[in-house]
Amino acid sequence: MQVKNLAVFCGSKSGNDPLFSAETMALGNYLAAHAITLVYGGGNKGLMGCIADAVMNGGGKVIGVIPEILLEWEHAHQGITDLRVVADMHTRKKLLYELCDAAVVLPGGNGTLDELFEMLTWNTLKIHSKKIFLLNCNHYYDHLVAHMENMYKEGFLYEAWRERLIVCNSTREIISFLN
Repeated sequence: MQVKNLAVFCGSKSGNDPLFSAETMALGNYLAAHAITLVYGGGNKGLMGCIADAVMNGGGKVIGVIPEILLEWEHAHQGITDLRVVADMHTRKKLLYELCDAAVVLPGGNGTLDELFEMLTWNTLKIHSKKIFLLNCNHYYDHLVAHMENMYKEGFLYEAWRERLIVCNSTREIISFLN
């Protein structure tokens, strides 16, 4: 799989587990070292800021996409290669999708899940076939994975969900797919 631009969806907060930031930084370092452009939500706080800083500190390229309404809330990252301010959340997600070759979902909250499920739905509808990776570090997404399995078992999904979403327990596992 040739990935030149990787979308990363993650929290604008860092969460309580230091492993979340460590795994995020490791992914950012990898992207910078391998000339893979980070495409993300444009914020400078939480895991969003962590990955952007790691890529920039490593001499990499970062494209941030932030809606006007979140400029103050997520605090737009002014130290990245390219910050694009868009009208709304829908435009943000569409542009993030258009700019990437694959996506990684790190720990996050409602916005991260919204981005995950929109990408996953588009993938299922065959609007795209981009790989989507879920970083389940320290079992953060275990309940979500169990729920996805239950939706499949109960007949609410059109296909096996693991065909569309690759669950990894570490950044190292994600990197093995990207190599």
